[in-house]
Amino acid sequence: MSEQAYIPHSKNRYLEIVRPAMQKQFDYANPMQIPKIEKIVLNMGVGKAATDSKIIKSAFEAMQKIAGQKPVIAKARISVATFKLREGMPIGVKVTLRRDRMYDFVDRLVTIALPRVRDFRGLNAKSFDGHGNFAMGLKEHIVFPEIDYDTIDHMWGMDIIVCTTARSDIEAKALLSEFEFPFST
Repeated sequence: MSEQAYIPHSKNRYLEIVRPAMQKQFDYANPMQIPKIEKIVLNMGVGKAATDSKIIKSAFEAMQKIAGQKPVIAKARISVATFKLREGMPIGVKVTLRRDRMYDFVDRLVTIALPRVRDFRGLNAKSFDGHGNFAMGLKEHIVFPEIDYDTIDHMWGMDIIVCTTARSDIEAKALLSEFEFPFST
C-alpha cells in the first residue's frame, strides 16, 4: 500500500484552478510564463528587545509557531543613540517561507487569520511595489490560531511580504485574487 504525499490546499488550488484561470485571462504563450508565488517573508520588529532580552525570545517563539520553521534574529546594522540602540543588538525576527510551508501559510492567512482581524475591510490593492510583490502589515500577531491568547506577554505587529514571479502589479493582483486574498475595492 503506497502512501499519498501531502499536498497543501493552496498548492492544489494553484495547479487546478489558478494556473488555468491566469492562462485564460492573460493568454500566455508558454505555461512557464504563468506567475506563481515564489516566497513569503514574515518580519516582526521588536524595538523593546534592545532593553529586555526576554522579549526577543518570546517573539522568536511566537514567530516559530506562526511560520512552522525556525526564524532568524535580525540585528541592528547601525547605532542610534536616541533609541538606545547599538550596532549588533537584536531588534526583530524574520523568516522566509517557500514551497509547501508557504502554501500552508497562505491557507491559514486567507481562511483563518485575516477574518479574525478586527475592523477588517480588505487588503489595500495599492500595496504592490511595481514589480509584482505585495506587502501588508498586521497590528496583532494573535490572529493566527497557533498563538494562545492566554500565554502571550506582548502583542506585536508583523509585516508579510508576498513575492511573486509576476512582471506587473496587474498580474500579481490577479494571481493573489485567485488565491482568494480579500482585496478591498
